[in-house]
Amino acid sequence: MHEDQTAHDSALYTLIGTEPGHVWGVCPVVEGLFGEPQRGTYEMFDWVAQGSGVPAWAGRRVWLVPDDTSLDAWLLEDAESLGQRPSGSLVLTGLDDYEGPPEGYSGRVRVHNGHRWLGSCREFSRILAPERRPPRLVLRGLRQSDQLRQALAKGTRKALDLGEVCLEFRDRQGDLLTDRSLWPTISGWQQSSCGADLIDLTLDVGTFEPDPEYARPLWARWLGGPPDTLNAWAGLDTRRRGAWHDLVRERGCRQSHRVRPARRTYRLDGRYVTDEPALYLALGEAVNGPGGYFGGCLAALDDCLRGTFGYTAPATLIWQDSATARTHLSQMLTPDGEPYDLFTLVLETLAAGGMTVIPS
Repeated sequence: MHEDQTAHDSALYTLIGTEPGHVWGVCPVVEGLFGEPQRGTYEMFDWVAQGSGVPAWAGRRVWLVPDDTSLDAWLLEDAESLGQRPSGSLVLTGLDDYEGPPEGYSGRVRVHNGHRWLGSCREFSRILAPERRPPRLVLRGLRQSDQLRQALAKGTRKALDLGEVCLEFRDRQGDLLTDRSLWPTISGWQQSSCGADLIDLTLDVGTFEPDPEYARPLWARWLGGPPDTLNAWAGLDTRRRGAWHDLVRERGCRQSHRVRPARRTYRLDGRYVTDEPALYLALGEAVNGPGGYFGGCLAALDDCLRGTFGYTAPATLIWQDSATARTHLSQMLTPDGEPYDLFTLVLETLAAGGMTVIPS
């Protein structure tokens, strides 16, 4: 089955096989995309807060720095504090990076969120999470392909194992927003209430991690089409700005960008650049318009300056209200807790890429 424009107008999700032109089906609704991702949970014993301590949402990136300098700091993303226990320990949860804590280490740890030190503990231990039910996705109102009909008719374990597939997310204009690689097994299907010859298909998806629930309205906004005005993200907090930027990056890295001539002048609206996600959102919109992407870290910014993201050197960037970014981004901490000036590093990266910045 090949999708046509009519299908794109009504379907947001496409389940595609690895073979060219192999589509399992299209549907307007997928359940199970949002929930609580698997999080690491740590108890910090003899916790000593620094400054104002740890807020309930500790930070988009929180680093745990061991006293042993031969060991690297490790990262908790989207970290939350569950508060202090009567014993004086602090419980901190977050999404572990690919390494996690150094094996066997349980000694003193200092904690910071990239901006300031939050505190320290004498020792820590990991709290094992309860076993969770394997994740499932339900594709409702699925218009199935002939290949899927044949697999369901066979009903064997081999036929119902779809192998590697890609779930594409398209907005209401039919443009690709992002996708997810899956290795699903069909665990059930039934006639759908959405219409004749449509089914509701249930997939066991193994290692799939849902996006956090707080990101659901942001996805809904983007699936309705990209923003047509600047700063649509400005009213969001840092956590949601980060999730918004994730969508900007995923869409931007899947698009082809029109190459612009050199010696252009870009304007960056810096009024809302009060955190790191806002910095890259504002840069992206300055170069590529509302919802545009132009990096999400210094390395990615350098790639965009030298790559195929719509920019040709040399050029000029007029950075309006640059003092806002200077105030909020000049005193940052590396993973190991060393101070650095992100605002200055961004200016240096832009200059090295042929973009002259004029603060205003």
